[in-house]
Amino acid sequence: MTEIRVERTIQVQRVIAAAPAAIFQVLASPAGHVAIDASGMLMSASGPPVAAVDDRFTVQMDRESLQDFPLGEYEVIVVITRFEQDQAIAWTVDGALQPPIGHVYEYELEPADGGTLVTSTYDWSRIHPDWEAAAESIFPVISETNLRATLGILARTVAPGAARPGAGD
Repeated sequence: MTEIRVERTIQVQRVIAAAPAAIFQVLASPAGHVAIDASGMLMSASGPPVAAVDDRFTVQMDRESLQDFPLGEYEVIVVITRFEQDQAIAWTVDGALQPPIGHVYEYELEPADGGTLVTSTYDWSRIHPDWEAAAESIFPVISETNLRATLGILARTVAPGAARPGAGD
């Protein structure tokens, strides 16, 4: 049997005037996720900074900001699926919806002239088969605009007032 896979990803990049370690520190912190979220859904988070694959933390969510589905306030568990210190971090979400949907959020960090090239990816290409029938109406949950804005907030958080490397060249 041949697997048919539809490419369902959004990927954005930005060079941020900070070292990979400074950026990674925010991305590994539950509070950091809330601080940089541009969607408005993440209300609070609890748990220690993550340090390995399978680490978890809790996030209080409120879907009202997207005005797409009347889910109200709910809680999810962020499950780390990739962890490479100062280089890459990815996670999926577990929670009340079962089986877990299986969408993945990921950041990759590469040193760049004057900072770090940050690649943010939202991937729903491998969602659980139980969610496939609803895929067209549910996804993408996060827009490209949200991903870009989150990178802007991340830049402001780790390098407040710093000019973006390469800007104005």
